[in-house]
Amino acid sequence: MTTHAAPEDQTAPADQTVHAEISALVHRLFRALDARNFAAGWMRDFVTDDVRMETPLGTTEGADVAGAAAEEALLRYDRTQHIASGIVVDVAPDADAGPERVTVSWNALMTHVHHEATLRALGAGADPLFVVGGFFEADVRRTPDGWRSSRVAVRPVWTKGLPPLGVQRDLQA
Repeated sequence: MTTHAAPEDQTAPADQTVHAEISALVHRLFRALDARNFAAGWMRDFVTDDVRMETPLGTTEGADVAGAAAEEALLRYDRTQHIASGIVVDVAPDADAGPERVTVSWNALMTHVHHEATLRALGAGADPLFVVGGFFEADVRRTPDGWRSSRVAVRPVWTKGLPPLGVQRDLQA
């Protein structure tokens, strides 16, 4: 028996290509965060010059400022692992010639391993991990260099463990 999907359930090949390109952008960003590839201008491989980054630690504007903030936040930990799943790319229905802007969301599991000094400061029995589950939302646009995010928002849903001392406690959902 042959079944046919309703037209609204079918994804156009162009949309599949956009989804693959955006998914690669997300996964490359997470890989760069965990590999700590923080060379000068590193964030420009993922975001526009005028990006707005919204995180529980605050909001930044501009690629270099966002890159410095991400580097500072991640270096508070010995190492990290960011996992993205369920990437949803919403293409405007009127983007017949190929979209120039899309909205994207994805689930994220962000695991942070504390430095030994942080564990000592947190006290006996402190969990060596600070884990955040949540999702990201982004506005992404096509540039001459490929897809880049112009807005990224980190939305924590739950946490396990404690952030480092001195980090805002509103990280904990």
